[in-house]
Amino acid sequence: MSDPNAYTRREFLGRGMVFASSSAFVPAFLQSSVLAMPRASASLASFAGVPEDRVLVVIQLSGGNDGLNTVIPYADPQYHRVRRTIGVGDRDAIKLSTADGIGLHPAMAQMADLYNDGMLAIVQGVGYPNPNRSHFKSMDIWHTADTSGTGDGWLGRYFDSECCGFGGEESGRAPDTPATRPAPPIAIGRDAPLALRGRQIKPVAFESPDLFQWEGENVHEALRDPYHDLMHRTPAEDDHSPAAFLTRTALNAQVASDQIRRAVSATPLVEYPRSGLANQLRMIASMIRAGLKTRVYYATLGGFDTHAQQGGARGRHAQLLTELSTSVRAFYADLAAQENSERVLSMCFSEFGRRVGQNASGGTDHGTAAPLFLMGPMVRPGVFGDHPSLHDLDQGDLKHRIDFRSVYTEVLDTWLETNARDVLGGRFRPTKIIRT
Repeated sequence: MSDPNAYTRREFLGRGMVFASSSAFVPAFLQSSVLAMPRASASLASFAGVPEDRVLVVIQLSGGNDGLNTVIPYADPQYHRVRRTIGVGDRDAIKLSTADGIGLHPAMAQMADLYNDGMLAIVQGVGYPNPNRSHFKSMDIWHTADTSGTGDGWLGRYFDSECCGFGGEESGRAPDTPATRPAPPIAIGRDAPLALRGRQIKPVAFESPDLFQWEGENVHEALRDPYHDLMHRTPAEDDHSPAAFLTRTALNAQVASDQIRRAVSATPLVEYPRSGLANQLRMIASMIRAGLKTRVYYATLGGFDTHAQQGGARGRHAQLLTELSTSVRAFYADLAAQENSERVLSMCFSEFGRRVGQNASGGTDHGTAAPLFLMGPMVRPGVFGDHPSLHDLDQGDLKHRIDFRSVYTEVLDTWLETNARDVLGGRFRPTKIIRT
């Protein structure tokens, strides 16, 4: 059988419909309406089965964050023996638990404020069996929630399950219609991460809201008139011609573009620090404030591959942790000023931690288990799980104590109220950190 959308795809490309979102794959923005059947206002629709007031924000620390210098076992003499020049002294560490001798890096004072306000849960020793020390493979494992590192993204599967269900008509889901199709997840950056990529619902990715708009006439002036002609048509509801398809596509894209750019242009209610992550979280907070139907946002902070001159209480790693801490604190202050903080759960992770001992270059090499942060008023604050032993190691690396999919299970089951087993393809013990 021939592809029923083949003609409309050719029409779309032939008319030069070029949108710029600074993403390497523009169809991520248009897939649900351009390369599938027309769906009116798909990007603005809410969908059944999902708590409309709940939002998940994922913050990815790319490069392998050194967990031992983030959540510090300052009372363990072994920590100071193997990290003679980059270890953080017990006088500098921000004490969280005097009984366990656990503290935060001194650059994380504002994260400590979140902790003291009851809005930060620290999950220790998070990883997975047979850890992979490749940045790309390990990140793929986290993104797919599969130790093979293959398949669709775990959040992409979540969106697909809410949209269309698993198992066809037997899944019990409502049919896939404009009313049940979710607003896509939004990533701030050049590319949408694998975690957000499903088969049915495609993510939006953009670095700057100024780029998230029609750019055809800037490519060539001959594209101006065809586009504006499409934008001024009003096709009948029962008109399924290629021209009507293109008009609906252009209108849906323009509405989504205008709404996002208008939301992000609003002045925030608090002052944010000047940093890349702060700017990403500022845009996300603005979209939440504007009432976008998006339920998942994604932000990224890179630079954590600290093989040399990492520093201890000061240095490159300290600078990165300062950026993380101040950005997150400003983000939740903004959400509180909006009266939206109760709606937003944030999860912060890295693809792996670093080795226990420092290397000859004053840095740390690729390791395994690391802490994960859950933030928001809905979390049970505290330090969860025992800190991994610095004596019982796996070839110089920490042994993980909590499978990261246990955290995903809780996020899916408890916060997003979906069936985590269906999404993850297996059963994992939830961490029981999010209040029900």
